[in-house]
Amino acid sequence: MPAPIASLRSRWTEARRILSPTSGFIAEAGFTHSLTPARNCTFGCTYCYVPTLGLYGGLTPEDVRRWGQFTTFKANAAELLRRELRAHQRIYCSPLVDPYQPAEAAERRMPGILDAVLDAPPRVLVLQTRGPLILRDLDRLRLLATRTSLRVSFSVTTNREDVRKLYEPLCAPIAERLEVIGALREAGIETYATLAPLLPCDPVELVRLALQASRRDLIGDPLHVRAVKRHGATTREAALRVSAVHGFDAWVDAKSQAQIVERIRAAAKTMGYAFATGPIGFGKLAAISRGSRKAAD
Repeated sequence: MPAPIASLRSRWTEARRILSPTSGFIAEAGFTHSLTPARNCTFGCTYCYVPTLGLYGGLTPEDVRRWGQFTTFKANAAELLRRELRAHQRIYCSPLVDPYQPAEAAERRMPGILDAVLDAPPRVLVLQTRGPLILRDLDRLRLLATRTSLRVSFSVTTNREDVRKLYEPLCAPIAERLEVIGALREAGIETYATLAPLLPCDPVELVRLALQASRRDLIGDPLHVRAVKRHGATTREAALRVSAVHGFDAWVDAKSQAQIVERIRAAAKTMGYAFATGPIGFGKLAAISRGSRKAAD
C-alpha cells in the first residue's frame, strides 16, 4: 500500500529537457509532446501503470521499487520550458505523474510552469489530474485559457467511496473531485470528467454525477489488462490483488470491461452526451477547435 502522507518526501534533479515527443497512445490521440514535471507520483494509486513501464521516461530502479513513496521534481522545468515551447505544439501534462500530486502543495512547481506557458503558449495544453490542488492556480488557468486551447482532464474513477479508498486511498474523495470539476467549468475552463481508470461502480450513477459536474462529453478507459493490451503499460499487481480480495474480478476481465463501457456509453447517450475510450476519446483533448460537441453551460 502507499506510504502515509506524513512520510512522503520530495527530491530535486536537473533535467536535460522537459518536453518529449509523443509516441503510442498519446501520439495517436493527437498530442505532439508530453510535459512531465517530476518523476514518481505521491498519489501512489494501486493501479498506476507507470511503474510497469520499467526504466522509461527517466524512471530509476528506486522509482519503480518505491512507487508512490516520494517524488523527484525537475528543478529547472520552467526554465527548460521557456526554451522548448513552440506555437504549434499540442502538449499533454502528464502521462507519467499527476502535476497536482500531494507533494506539489509544498513544492509549488506548477505556477512557474504555467507562467512559462503564458509567455509562449502552445496550440493546446492539457492538464491531466485528479488533484483539487489545481484550484490554487485558477487565476493563471483563466488567463491561459484566453491564450491557448487549455483543457483540464479531471479523473473520476468511481461513484463509490469504499472503492476509492481501496484503490486510491491518497486521492481526494469523489464528491470533492466532482466539485472541483464544477468549479473549473464555472470559471470558464474547458474541463472533462475522465472516467479512467474505471473502478468498480454503478456505471449509470457515475455517468450522471460526471455529467452533472462537467456538462461535456465523457472520456475514459477501463483498467489495462494483458488480454486487451499485449504490450507496454498494464495495471499494477497491487490493484489486481485488491480486485481479487474484494470480488471485483469483472473489472479486470476484458469481456466484462467491454460490457461496462457499453453501459456507460448508453447511459451517456440517454442523457444527450457521448462517451469514448482510447485514443478516440482522449483525442477530444488534443483537438484544435475549442470546445466539444456539448459546450459547458
